[in-house]
Amino acid sequence: MSKPSDGSGGSIRGTWGDARRTQWTIVVHGGAGDVNTESLAAHVAGCEAAAAEGARVLAAGGSAVDAVQRAVEVLEANPVFNAGTGACLDADGHLALDASIMDGSDLRAGAVCALPAFEHPIRIARAVMADSPHVLLAAEGAARFATEHGFHRADEASMITEASRRKLEVARARSRAESWAGGTVGAVARDAHGHLAAATSTGGMVNKLAGRVGDSPIIGAGTYADDEAGACSTTGHGEAMMRVCLAKTVIEAMRARSAAEDAVEGGLALMHKRTGETGGAIAVAPDGSLGLARTTRTMTWAAVTDAGSASGS
Repeated sequence: MSKPSDGSGGSIRGTWGDARRTQWTIVVHGGAGDVNTESLAAHVAGCEAAAAEGARVLAAGGSAVDAVQRAVEVLEANPVFNAGTGACLDADGHLALDASIMDGSDLRAGAVCALPAFEHPIRIARAVMADSPHVLLAAEGAARFATEHGFHRADEASMITEASRRKLEVARARSRAESWAGGTVGAVARDAHGHLAAATSTGGMVNKLAGRVGDSPIIGAGTYADDEAGACSTTGHGEAMMRVCLAKTVIEAMRARSAAEDAVEGGLALMHKRTGETGGAIAVAPDGSLGLARTTRTMTWAAVTDAGSASGS
């Protein structure tokens, strides 16, 4: 296992001073891992573009849930990330996409997992939340729901990149499933009305067994939002995050009055202690203060509030 990072270069603590003066805020991540130096600029730029789109929603008075959905849509459309177009391939050479979204105002949530090729899984997760009595739909059942609600199944080949094919070849040669450095994407936000939301989307692990589902679509593991405590999106080793319910662990620390950054740092430390695995997380508190942490070498991110913006890796 990789040694946990000390988090240097990843802190946003104190970036905008007194968070209580912030009207709205959004932060996105482009996945924890070990993105090579040559690719980092593209990953950061992708996060900046996504955060800017989410910020436009918030600046116009839009909701936190609309903002995180829009930010994740931008990331899903960017092939440098492991979500939507450009996502990694399973052991059978196919896309199997996971996504979830949660509205902290009433704890409604929607998710899809092992979804075949659709360009924006996060939109379908939102439809599950809004237009079904369920939280999570899987595989062909999720695909049928999507088509019945006006979403068009994509030509899988159009969403698969050469980079995805190469990564699958390498993983097959090593006879194992592998994480995609800088893969899973997510966003958390607080709107001007004080409501919180979180969203996460991923292609999962390269060369994963058909049917494997990670933490990203699991409420409490990869995504959680509660206006009374905070919102969190996670990235990293999905099995470990499910075992410690990482997103909910972070939120409960914030409910107990931990600062957002202390909460994500503590949650990741607990996961590493108990499972030996690494990852990253972003969070926003009810007062609009932000937190992020990683125990990997990199995790690209970008944040925008009505007071300013920042990004990093």
